[in-house]
Formats: sequence, structure tokens, C-alpha cells
Amino acid sequence: MAKVKIQGHASGTGILTVTAPNTSTNRTITLPDATGTLLNSDGSGASLTGITTGKVLQVVNSTSTSTVTSTSSTLADTGLTATITPTSASNSILVSVHQSGLGKDTGDTRIGIACLRDATNIGWATAHAGYTGSGATSFHATASFQKLDSPSTTSATVYKTQIKSYADTANVYCGLGGPTSSITLMEIAS
Repeated sequence: MAKVKIQGHASGTGILTVTAPNTSTNRTITLPDATGTLLNSDGSGASLTGITTGKVLQVVNSTSTSTVTSTSSTLADTGLTATITPTSASNSILVSVHQSGLGKDTGDTRIGIACLRDATNIGWATAHAGYTGSGATSFHATASFQKLDSPSTTSATVYKTQIKSYADTANVYCGLGGPTSSITLMEIAS
């Protein structure tokens, strides 16, 4: 029969008290057959192991206040870009984009925001921009985009946004008025 031994610390002077809960039910506590240290209920969990999926492994964030123009339906880089190097080809990248300062120089139209992984378009967001005749800055709009992407690589991977107009030949803009746009990349263990 195995025995339970409580070993006091040679230089410690405090008293360790094990307190039973207020219960009328018999309970069994099974100790693991391994050497280790108990985790406090208020511990940080920083050294936990064995969590293999759903864990955020790294976070990359980038911002931009650049103002760029797209003519008609021609896609134009917005200047918003971030690079991440996945630690495993089986992991996913959660891409979150907030594009600010979208505008139009005539009429009303939807502005398309494309999100690209390297040269591959992984999705779209749209915003409606209006114009009142008082300048291209009428009715600034914003657009947001989120995608759980599977780049299947451990090479450095670039994510960026581009804009275009969905209607007529007027110019569309992003970054009008200098607001901050952001892109955040999170590697998720698969």
C-alpha cells in the first residue's frame, strides 16, 4: 500500500494548514502519479502545458494613417500591412482589419476593401460613402473585416488591404482626415 507523506521544509517557520470543506459527503482526492507542483487557484497559468488547440501563439499589429486614392474599380494598396511567420503550417491566422477614413469625390457609392494574403484575396468588406458637394471628405466611412485564414506555411506571410469603387468612375479614398486604420494578426494553434 502506498503511503502519503507530508514533508516539512527545513528552514521554514510557517505552519501549513489543510482545511476540510463544510460537507456531509465523503470525497476522494486522487493524487497524480508524477512529481510536480500544485497550481494555486490564483496562479497565472503561464507554465501550463498540454493545451494543444485554440491557444494564441503570437500577435502582430500594425497601423496606418496614410491617405491613398483608387481610380474607379482599380484596386489600390491602402498602406495597411502586417507580416507574420506562423510556427506551424497547420495553424490558423485570425485576421482583424479596421479601415478608417473612407470617402468619395462625387456621388454615393460602396467602397470595397479587399484583404489579401500575399497575392491571394481572402475576403471583402464594404462601406457606403456619400458626397454632398462640399468636398471629398463628406461622410467618412469605416469598414471592418475578420477572417480565420489557413496560410499552410511557416514562411513570412504578408497581409494587406486594398480599396476600390463599386460604381462609376469617381475616385475613392481611405485615410481621409488622418484617422488610424489597424490590422491585427493572431496565430491560433490548430
